[in-house]
Amino acid sequence: MENNNQRSPRRTNRFWLKVAGVGLAAGLVGGGVAVGVGGAIQHHEEVASTRVPSGSNKSGGTKVNKNKADLNGTATKAYNSVQGAVVSVINKQQVQQNSGMGIFGLYSNGNSNSNSSNSSDSSKLQTASEGSGVIYKKDGKTAYIVTNNHVVKGSSALQVILSNGKKVNAELVGTDSATDLAVLKINAANVTTVAQFGDSNSIAAGQDVLAIGSPMGSEYANTVTKGIVSAKNRTLKAGTDGTLTSVIQTDAAINSGNSGGPLINMAGQVIGINSMKLSSDNEGSSIEGMGFAIPSNEVVSIINQLIKNGKIERPALGIGMVDLSNVTTDQQQSVLKLPSSVNKGVVIMQVESGSVADSAGLKQYDVITQLGDTKVTNANTLKAALYKYKVGESAKVTYYRNGKQQTSTIHLTKAASGDSSQSTQQDDGQ
Repeated sequence: MENNNQRSPRRTNRFWLKVAGVGLAAGLVGGGVAVGVGGAIQHHEEVASTRVPSGSNKSGGTKVNKNKADLNGTATKAYNSVQGAVVSVINKQQVQQNSGMGIFGLYSNGNSNSNSSNSSDSSKLQTASEGSGVIYKKDGKTAYIVTNNHVVKGSSALQVILSNGKKVNAELVGTDSATDLAVLKINAANVTTVAQFGDSNSIAAGQDVLAIGSPMGSEYANTVTKGIVSAKNRTLKAGTDGTLTSVIQTDAAINSGNSGGPLINMAGQVIGINSMKLSSDNEGSSIEGMGFAIPSNEVVSIINQLIKNGKIERPALGIGMVDLSNVTTDQQQSVLKLPSSVNKGVVIMQVESGSVADSAGLKQYDVITQLGDTKVTNANTLKAALYKYKVGESAKVTYYRNGKQQTSTIHLTKAASGDSSQSTQQDDGQ
């Protein structure tokens, strides 16, 4: 007989399942209530924390605090020591004005003004361009300024705006288009600061530098930009004759009007004269942070020669030449009889009678491949190698004649006539 006090295992399990089910359901309901309440509280707090407070705005004022930045840092000290010597250079040129001229250069009646007796020509000076310069010496009543040749080129008159804003007339002492340098002089009455040159051979890539000048003209005079020396020796074509020269590359911002201004180190010494920048490549891509300055050691050398002679005397060979690269391969072998291994150099097309080249025995169709220790690849490299020498010195020249390599010693007894630079053409004179 079954004992009523004993429940079957199956019935017992169902009971606890019900209890567990109820507990679980209660837990879910309780949890749901808790989550809902918590979400409402959180939402209320978020709304309260983002709501714009009401009330008075009197507490919203502020004040200017004491400037904690170092206003006498290295760059500031360097700038302050030089900026008084930096000037704007104004190139004034003559502009012809013809009364009665039409927009096509003709009078309204259709007659050329050259046939009219009513023309009253007049001329006046107008600002053609503006650049920068730096005062490097004061001697008695005279102060001297170095700038770029292209800043003063073609000028009928020159003016200088000093750092204090005073405008004075300037006189041209001398120019050198090969290095793109020029020296001016002004009355020193208002000059209080002169710059000093540092050794450009002792600079290093990565060192801090400042460029000072008048970018975009005198309206922005004494603008300073900071950068580093990007490279010590870059070979570029400088001046108007395309002569290769060694320049300092910097990423300090240099713009139109900075030409002729100083590139200085953090000691306030001029280590270069800003001369040019790259703004785009051959495909038109924009280029930033590639400016170039003429090294101070070169600048000082040119200044001293201009002060002494008013011009730069450089040796001349007295030849007309073309780049070997402009000669066809067939002519290189049939006319010049060059070995196939020789594909760079300059071909002598003519030799002036009594010239340095004539005295050294050089002849037409000789192909110069080396001058001194410099390999000659074209007319520009030959000029660069030649300009390392002074008039009166001697140099060894290596050349090919009828396919055979020869050497001669040339005595550089004669200087190039006039300005030392000549335009580089296919038949170049040097």
